[in-house]
Amino acid sequence: MRPSAITVTTLLLLAACSEPAGQRTPAVDPLVGAWQSEVAFRDGSLAATKGLQFMYAFNSGGTLTESSNYDGAPPVPPAYGSWRLTSPGRYELHYVFFTSQPPADWNAVTAGGGWLPSGRGELHETITMAADGRSFTSTMSLSLFDASGRLVAGGGSATGHGTRIAF
Repeated sequence: MRPSAITVTTLLLLAACSEPAGQRTPAVDPLVGAWQSEVAFRDGSLAATKGLQFMYAFNSGGTLTESSNYDGAPPVPPAYGSWRLTSPGRYELHYVFFTSQPPADWNAVTAGGGWLPSGRGELHETITMAADGRSFTSTMSLSLFDASGRLVAGGGSATGHGTRIAF
């Protein structure tokens, strides 16, 4: 059975559009993936927090999700934000989380109330990736805002050391 002219033309077009042998698609940025970081605040309301750890998920395209081992004390949702490469091996992050306040009366929890919104926190972080791509060091600053968007006391500065979560 002879191939038709349309079949041959289609195969030639597909071959012309495919990558040449030996070439690869661009590599994914080394930051993309899951990371765990130990964080130590030098000052501010989190300076007394011991053993603070952040878990990050860096997505291609520049978005991130961060959660900590203290998200339940007081209850707060994960942080969401953006990251960008600023120079080889260096990244800038900006991410935001909501804060909550304890109930005035514990009976409010059983009545459907509870930990209500009180504002937000904003973190700015600079990451320096290790040459092997398996760890990083970072510096960060935290700013806290009330429910009206006014800056409030309690922010601070911190350092971190992260490692890639891998098999």
